[in-house]
Amino acid sequence: MNPKLVDIHAHLNFPDFDSDRDEVIRRALDERIGIIDVGCDLKNFKKAVAIAEKYEGVFACVGLHPDEEIEKLPNDLKELARNPKVVAIGECGIDLKSQKSNLKSQKDLFIKQIELAKELDKPLMIHCRQAHKEVIEILKESKHYGNIHFFSGTWQEAEQYFDLGFTISFTGVITFARNYDEVIKKSPLDKIMIETDAPFVSPAPFRGKRNEPLYVKEVAKKIAEIKNLDYEEVARVTTENALRFFKLA
Repeated sequence: MNPKLVDIHAHLNFPDFDSDRDEVIRRALDERIGIIDVGCDLKNFKKAVAIAEKYEGVFACVGLHPDEEIEKLPNDLKELARNPKVVAIGECGIDLKSQKSNLKSQKDLFIKQIELAKELDKPLMIHCRQAHKEVIEILKESKHYGNIHFFSGTWQEAEQYFDLGFTISFTGVITFARNYDEVIKKSPLDKIMIETDAPFVSPAPFRGKRNEPLYVKEVAKKIAEIKNLDYEEVARVTTENALRFFKLA
């Protein structure tokens, strides 16, 4: 498939899609929208790989979310991470609002996944909630590369990620919240990617409904509006970014 857009972060493996997963995927693929399906917990990372193997144009990202309370990476996760359909490791990182795991455990698990990503030369898919200081400190030491999913930081934090060789991605929340506008305006287009985080945060005009990869078009449209660019230009460059960054084939 030669994609027009790439939704770099969706959770097609979640139970929300159990009743109509194939239809949801087909709707996106019919519009030439590639998908990275993120399996980020012990229940679903195997499922993400199985889904990716079933469809051309669908890829997987496997890892453990900061909420996962576990001391070492499971061997089956390490093995699955070598699958050619797995294009990134994560979502991993730090979440200071987590009620399930403490900061030390989160840091230890994050570092282990960085080591795996470096071993396999695959990018990181990073979850960071109210923890940019902590994440940036670790990434400065790790000297690896990746994407900050669902970016919600300041322009100054975005600049630090760019300096470390990272990209940032935006979700449908930018279609109804204005506090992302400054970062979007100032960020170079070749440092930006788009995502849905489906089934969460549906963009306008689908708020209140389950999100799905097809709706990533609304994210690209809003970035084009905020940056005063043609939609086609935003679609082309963000897609090129995803193809290059995740080595999609």
